Amino acid sequence: MNVLSVAAMYMDIEKINPASVHYNPASAHGVLVTGAGRLLFLGGQNGVDIAGNVVVGLRAQTDQALRNLLSVLGAGGGTPENVVKMTVYLVEGSDPEEAFAAASRVWGRRPTAMTVVMVSGLANPDFMIEIDAIAAMPA
Repeated sequence: MNVLSVAAMYMDIEKINPASVHYNPASAHGVLVTGAGRLLFLGGQNGVDIAGNVVVGLRAQTDQALRNLLSVLGAGGGTPENVVKMTVYLVEGSDPEEAFAAASRVWGRRPTAMTVVMVSGLANPDFMIEIDAIAAMPA
């Protein structure tokens, strides 16, 4: 038995796709890994509402992306305090200060490890921001 198969015996992976977030058949909104420890991997969230509409403007997209992230986090049994790593992708030309100001209204003052990356584009040309995260969940 190799190490990978031994690890697989002690670990479960659950895909998280809450009904309150627009369904994307190409990816899971979150992946919950349980075993010796629990990690929740939250897939990249954009400013897409429940109906699948892209909201307009960086502030609105940031708000919606974070609301989607919080919904996936809650569906996985977590709270914002469980988030240990967040990555924010902003389309070049976007104002990071505008995104951070918008984020503070939804996310509040919850510091976590964070990476901000400026990119030339995202999966949809109307997307201005994408946010993913990793959460350490209680056992």
